Amino acid sequence: MNSSFQNHAALVLRVALGIMFIAHGLQKLLVFGLAGTAGFFVSVGFPGWLAYIVAPFELLAGTALVLGVRTRVVALASLPLLLGALSVHSGNGWSFTNANGGWEYPAFLVAAAVTVALLGDGIWALSALRAAPRTR
Repeated sequence: MNSSFQNHAALVLRVALGIMFIAHGLQKLLVFGLAGTAGFFVSVGFPGWLAYIVAPFELLAGTALVLGVRTRVVALASLPLLLGALSVHSGNGWSFTNANGGWEYPAFLVAAAVTVALLGDGIWALSALRAAPRTR
């Protein structure tokens, strides 16, 4: 595969995953509130205090992915969160339009995070700019 295409593909997937994390983090903070998110977490079997870790993580991870900072590490670090979301929806059937949402969207996000971890930053990443050799 052409490395230019790989770099662009990595950029598109990295930014899309980052925007998804930012959107979900903002939803937890601004729509449901942390207390509401904690209540939901408890209702699906997770400790409520995780909401106070998950929402900021989503915002920070999303920002890091969009900017291209420590992309592989961030994508791998997001897997426990994404697998937790997958576990919540796993009994609801395939389609996310099912009652309480199906599992195909969280499964896709797991696959996207693994792919981002394998591909790395792509182009237009702060990590790549910092790593570029400096000329004097």
